[in-house]
Amino acid sequence: MSQQRASEHPVVVDDRSLAVDDSGDPGGEPVFLLHGTPGSRSGPRPRDSVIYRLGVRLISYDRPGYGGSTRHEKRDVASAARDVAAIADALGIERFAVVGRSGGGPHALACAALLPDRITRTAVLVGIAPRDADLDWLDGMTDANVHDHTQAYDDSSRLVERLRLRADRTMSDPDSFLRVLREQMRHVDRQIVDDVVMQRLLSATYQEALQHGPYGWIDDLLAFREPWGFEIESIKSRVLLWHGADDNFSPVNHTRWLASKLPNCDLRIQRGAAHFGAMEVLPEVLVWLIDGDATDADDPAALDSALDRIGTPGLVPAESASP
Repeated sequence: MSQQRASEHPVVVDDRSLAVDDSGDPGGEPVFLLHGTPGSRSGPRPRDSVIYRLGVRLISYDRPGYGGSTRHEKRDVASAARDVAAIADALGIERFAVVGRSGGGPHALACAALLPDRITRTAVLVGIAPRDADLDWLDGMTDANVHDHTQAYDDSSRLVERLRLRADRTMSDPDSFLRVLREQMRHVDRQIVDDVVMQRLLSATYQEALQHGPYGWIDDLLAFREPWGFEIESIKSRVLLWHGADDNFSPVNHTRWLASKLPNCDLRIQRGAAHFGAMEVLPEVLVWLIDGDATDADDPAALDSALDRIGTPGLVPAESASP
């Protein structure tokens, strides 16, 4: 994983500035990576050399209110599609794939639904379902996540103060946020984040995300509680849903619900993985996003073959499941 950035581009949308990174192969297949909640464009991703070898041009940006992007108060999930389209236009990109991790998942689905002529494929890793989905939405979440989402739904003023204090603490002690998260993690996630390099990347990501306050984080949580601004069922293009079976930040039942609504979906529930496993499978997911001929089969061996050709590790065994 790396924080290397090949180039940075500010993009203006309605007098708002969006901080954008552009890395990997400039002539490669364009893929937008949408970060989690909270998060920033500098979130963990494969090294630039790996992205280049994959033949991917990876574009990431700070959602409004995070990092270097101007806040867009009262934004909804659907507004991400307009921002992504504006970034693609500024970079001269007509068609592209999109992958959303955790809180980036709903925003990736917004792109798939609202930019059907521009999106080639979509992947959602450890995503969440709409708040009005017919499932026990909070079941299986950590106490802290339950608290945050409940306050977003019931008392947003208390949420603002709670997240402001967390942002202040993160800026004064960049490792503090990760320590709090670690206390809530499954053992398999701790094994990932206990890596010294990963700790450094995550702490830097959270610090960058919250450098101007918790407003992107607040606006994400408020947007998730409201209607998203599009229908999941309207997405006709190919979607990959990946989830660690032991995830306790965004539980797997959310992804199973999404799979039941998507007409053209590849669902993979991975045993022995949880929330932060999404970072480890990203190289394989990037291959799926750009290599349609090699990865259309249901058998994971088809994806392994594609990865063997470009010298990256194969996909760890996963359960191919129906909702």
